[in-house]
Amino acid sequence: MLPGKVLIIGGGVVGFHAAQMAVGMGADVTILDRDPEVLERLDGHFEGRAKTRFSNRSTVQQMICDAELVIGAVLVPGAAAPKLVSREMLKCMKPGSVLVDVAIDQGGCFETSHATTHADPTYIVDGIVHYCVANMPGAVARTSTYALNNVTLPHALRIAELGWQAALRATPYLANGLNVHAGQVTYQAVAEALGYPYVPVSEVLA
Repeated sequence: MLPGKVLIIGGGVVGFHAAQMAVGMGADVTILDRDPEVLERLDGHFEGRAKTRFSNRSTVQQMICDAELVIGAVLVPGAAAPKLVSREMLKCMKPGSVLVDVAIDQGGCFETSHATTHADPTYIVDGIVHYCVANMPGAVARTSTYALNNVTLPHALRIAELGWQAALRATPYLANGLNVHAGQVTYQAVAEALGYPYVPVSEVLA
């Protein structure tokens, strides 16, 4: 039996770990990304066990026709995910193929995506199975909670120690996490996505 063909759109943290899982199961894996440095890093890591290609509309259209599993792992921090797979593209896919939209929390990167739940996780459009569960880590709630706590606790302690304004002034990556303050949107991508005026964090903290 030939290995299943897996297409992963996005080579970030989610895409990388999805590729590791698929490669480990013996799948024929291709990863698409728009960042040459990401593609080079993935090439070096997988050493030919996963293929990489530069992502554009033509490449997505070409690769999706052969794929049996497509994983949408695209993230634009703070903004809605771009719709990279149109409904028209589904027509060339094999019936029963699967789309997994990990970007569903940001609106999804497939035109036919809408959020589902763990209780009713899938639906079918044009013969293609869609899995679009919001908060996918909730499937392993205890494990994901421990992981989240381990990552966020140091930041929470820093805010508790210094106060939120001083902590943000002292820690740029915390300041980057501020989205809204006193009715002002302080994250540019969020402001643009929702049509609100953008107020830089530096003005809020001045």
